[in-house]
Amino acid sequence: MVNSDRATSVDVLSLWVRDARARTLQLVADLDDEQMIGPRLPTVNPLLWEIAHATWFQERWVLQHAARKKPIDVDGVRLFDSISIDHDARWELPLPSRASTMSYLEQVRDAVIELLHQGQPSAELIYFVKLSVFHEDMHTEAFTYTRQTLALPPPTFDAQPHGSIVDPDADRVSGSAELPGGVSQLGAAQDSVFVFDNEKWAHPVRLVPFSIATTAVTQAEFAAFVDDGGYRRPEHWSEKGWQWRTQTDAEHPVYWKRDGGWLFRHFDECRPLDPQLPVIHVNWFEADAYCRWAGRRLPTEAEWELAAAGLPCKRHYSWGETPPTPKHANLDWQAMGPVTTTAHAAGESPDGCRQMIGNVWEWTATTFHAYPGFLADPYKEYSQPLFGKCKVLRGGCWATRSRLIRNTWRNYYGPDRRDVFAGFRTCAIFDS
Repeated sequence: MVNSDRATSVDVLSLWVRDARARTLQLVADLDDEQMIGPRLPTVNPLLWEIAHATWFQERWVLQHAARKKPIDVDGVRLFDSISIDHDARWELPLPSRASTMSYLEQVRDAVIELLHQGQPSAELIYFVKLSVFHEDMHTEAFTYTRQTLALPPPTFDAQPHGSIVDPDADRVSGSAELPGGVSQLGAAQDSVFVFDNEKWAHPVRLVPFSIATTAVTQAEFAAFVDDGGYRRPEHWSEKGWQWRTQTDAEHPVYWKRDGGWLFRHFDECRPLDPQLPVIHVNWFEADAYCRWAGRRLPTEAEWELAAAGLPCKRHYSWGETPPTPKHANLDWQAMGPVTTTAHAAGESPDGCRQMIGNVWEWTATTFHAYPGFLADPYKEYSQPLFGKCKVLRGGCWATRSRLIRNTWRNYYGPDRRDVFAGFRTCAIFDS
């Protein structure tokens, strides 16, 4: 099923195509040819391959599929199809030169924009342009955490980020929100103009009353768990979590190290922990272990969505229907990292939860599965192959595009992934 918004103007779509491609180029512009390939690691791709893949995806779905045009790059499937090319094989491919790759990025961008201006675009064309832009948006976030993984400098952009938002009541908002439960609609409404297949469709879920933290877990709170020997005490870990911890010999979050006190690596710079920043780059096993230590639990994704969207009228964003601004949420690289967990009062949910959108992705207790009546969208590999293998994350992070995120958006990663910009918030455990 193809849903789109015919009211989205050609000028807006063209701007999105240009903007997404510009951000891709900016995220690799300062890297040398060796860095554009990089080491073979399970959580990253060669950046030269990945920027071409994102562009080939746009060519495949917009130019070839929607517009029935011949391929610009006849080797695209052989070189850039992530479904048919094994991850480790991507370092061995006969990739085009950097100059040829950049030319390809520009050719596809220009062809898509030219196509948009050839008469009134169809609903199908609008859908696939949006799909390709949002796909590239997801990759530009991935390019950013690849730079973090490889200890490269933070990216620089033509337009500098806005910086963090400091709220005058920032020291008064931590605590818990008490939600009454009841029947809630989980998922996207059928009149949504663009959602991914795994968000379809809203269906009733019954929730018992629950208590959820109004802010994400901070670095200071997580440091208390580490300092209490949390990584050495199996009683705080699930069976699979303890297996992961012993196999990796993890003793603390991946980018932390001791030098007197705790330090945290942010791209290529080590900084002292900031007690008010959210913990980030922890995986699901680590989040779950912290909760067990603290006598808390992770929220289910249904609880998370209810806390973010509210009742009885479900909101598109935690604050309402107005698209995100720097005042509402830390998105679009505006602070070039997380901000304090109590910032962005304007983005507060109806029940007083902050940063349900932006700052850090939040792990939930829920395993990624299809909603009732699931049907795969044209890009069939987006969701279905990973059902049952991943945990659901919600809310976006500081490197997520504001045009992409909403309360119903489901991210999903394996529970062992520590490289993504993920943290978590917790729920109380009530006696049954």
